[in-house]
Amino acid sequence: MDGDAPHAALLAAGLRSFFRLAEEWQLSEAEQIILLGLPPDFVLDRWRRGDLVAASGETLERISHLLWIYKAIHTLLPVPERANGWMRAPNSAPLFGGRSALDRMLSGDMADLRCVRTYLDAQLG
Repeated sequence: MDGDAPHAALLAAGLRSFFRLAEEWQLSEAEQIILLGLPPDFVLDRWRRGDLVAASGETLERISHLLWIYKAIHTLLPVPERANGWMRAPNSAPLFGGRSALDRMLSGDMADLRCVRTYLDAQLG
């Protein structure tokens, strides 16, 4: 059995979900690249078409955090428009300092994805 096959299958499934999330959150191409932790000149079109090239474990971890964040937001705010709007809305919680969750995550640092996830996990109780 090819050791890369499970990784590729996870990446393919994760990317399909990520691109649906990106559409709902109205993420630009540049924002998607930052959230996935890819180089600024990376072209996502091949991945959108399902033509997968190797990706790091970090990319899979980022997708995992983003999908969990998406699910948590939609659990906390079951109206899709409100849930998706939350990502760009200014937030007065100390973690965000008046900026949006998306602004925080667009630093490009994996730690910021983890922080937003931890914040939402606390909100879920």
